[in-house]
Amino acid sequence: MDRYPPIADHGLVGDLQTAALVSSQGVVDWFAAPRFDSPSIFAALLDHDRGGHFLFAPQDRGATCKQLYYPDTAVLVTRFLSPDGAGEIFDCMPPDRTGRVTDRHTLIRGARAVRGSVRFALECRPRFDYARADHEVDLRDGTATFRAPGVTAYLQSTIPLQLDGRDVRGAVTLNAGEVAAAVFTVDTVDGLQPPDPPTPDSVTRRFWDVVEFWQRWVGASRYRGRWPGAVHRSAITLKLLTYAPTGAPVAAATMGLPERIGGERNWDYRYTWIRDGSLSVRALLDLGYVEEAAQFTRWLGDRFRAHDAVGGEPLQIMYRVDGDHRLPEEELTHFEGYRGSYPVRVGNGAADQLQLDIYGEALYALAEGGDITMRAGYHGWKNVARTLDWLADSWDRPDEGVWETRGGRKDFTFSRVMSWVALDRGLRLATEYSRPADIARWTASRDAILEQVMERGWNERQQALVQHYGGEVLDAVLLLIPRVGFLTPRTESWLSTLDAIEQSLVSDSLVYRYDPEASPDGLRGCEGTFSLCTFLYVDALARAGRLRPARYAFEKMQTYANHVGLFAEEIGPSGEQLGNFPQAFTHLSLIMAATTLDDALDRQRIETSAARSDER
Repeated sequence: MDRYPPIADHGLVGDLQTAALVSSQGVVDWFAAPRFDSPSIFAALLDHDRGGHFLFAPQDRGATCKQLYYPDTAVLVTRFLSPDGAGEIFDCMPPDRTGRVTDRHTLIRGARAVRGSVRFALECRPRFDYARADHEVDLRDGTATFRAPGVTAYLQSTIPLQLDGRDVRGAVTLNAGEVAAAVFTVDTVDGLQPPDPPTPDSVTRRFWDVVEFWQRWVGASRYRGRWPGAVHRSAITLKLLTYAPTGAPVAAATMGLPERIGGERNWDYRYTWIRDGSLSVRALLDLGYVEEAAQFTRWLGDRFRAHDAVGGEPLQIMYRVDGDHRLPEEELTHFEGYRGSYPVRVGNGAADQLQLDIYGEALYALAEGGDITMRAGYHGWKNVARTLDWLADSWDRPDEGVWETRGGRKDFTFSRVMSWVALDRGLRLATEYSRPADIARWTASRDAILEQVMERGWNERQQALVQHYGGEVLDAVLLLIPRVGFLTPRTESWLSTLDAIEQSLVSDSLVYRYDPEASPDGLRGCEGTFSLCTFLYVDALARAGRLRPARYAFEKMQTYANHVGLFAEEIGPSGEQLGNFPQAFTHLSLIMAATTLDDALDRQRIETSAARSDER
């Protein structure tokens, strides 16, 4: 077991309420329950010695490891190959199909020898509440019961178990065709009976039930483009990162993974950002997942109604998956951090920042939803209209910006652009659905924003729209401009901005979000290229008609996915993945780029075919 395997050396499994990371060595080194944002139970990825882990793998440490997903599912298969034998571990978490909050969450780990003889070792070393809580362990009748304040966990296995201090271990030798299993169950309600002990047959049945669930879900996709593998893996990942009881997606499954090894940019991403979730609506609709899009728009509508954001603003930039707006940030001083990347933070202090762009993303989602949005009825619309009335008077203010900088407020161009989007989409909805609105007021503010951005956000020397007024720094988030319609994708001012971004922020088709040295963000150190921005770059190139570089950049980006098709937040200088993993925004933007590029290539093919017909 490596002390700290590469961030990308993992697959993700989950039950639509929480998730676990499993390394290619068969180690669960991240798992929090009962929710994504709950305290961790296994967190060796943040502290190898203290965090806790669950190993199930061959004792032969010289075996070659391979990992894959069972086709079109979230069932992870880890294979181990050696001259003496070949074995497999499959990991899955049965999703609750009712969509309700559940008190019990189960990680199923099955082992099978497929050739020769393989001796499997098991180590289960839970550390509750980020390794801050003590626990008791009791082993009887093949069930290990771990009790900590507020949570009980059970390890049940077909393998003989024995105590190892406050942990449990075991080992078994399997010959070709033989199967063993270990099931880890977390309960958060006192008095529940332990689950029934697993048998090879019961575990096999549950495995196929999970396979059927995911293959049926993927089968509902209407994507028929050129990259079905990458798009459907991204869709599954988005689904895995969505809290089923509310429809709210988390930004990532993890916390504390660094944007630079040894650096301080280590954040907790297990929350729902208005920005990320809102942009997912269009991607979900493009793939045919209407119910998922509808569920998030309902969650978003509840945020408009609650009006309980920190600081008195109508919306907060992020929430917990149940809509709670309280996300106090603290440092886990007892954790050393991934490869010494300290501090490890839980909670997120950026929640109380002012980021005016979120109103644009929110209204973009509601407008893309259209009929779905209007199901909220008159009172739902009034909540939205009240927010737009506020924005019409409040948009012209400095804020912290889309990247959650901690270097002070500025007049960020993108914040103004998305304020324009909010008012523009509000006007569209009011007109299309004949809803009451202060049309004159919203229109005047929308037009004033456009004029201000083009006058104050434009830099003559750069011949581009820049990150903030009065500056010269480029910002890759502005690549969203043609998608949201602020400028048309082939207008001169936009193409000039695209050229400037290419010259300043693009390196071998990978895109930095901005230059922190030129625009200090209040944090030390640098970061890698931002995978979201690379896919936004592909999207913008395709809309500009630059299809050859767009397709080449998209294909090159696929080579940075990990061995099972997952992306973290960033790519480092040697091609390594950095930041929290996997990141929903990256996979969302992959879907956006793929569908835009597919449409552009299809149009090109039709136009080329028509031109050839005319020549004949």
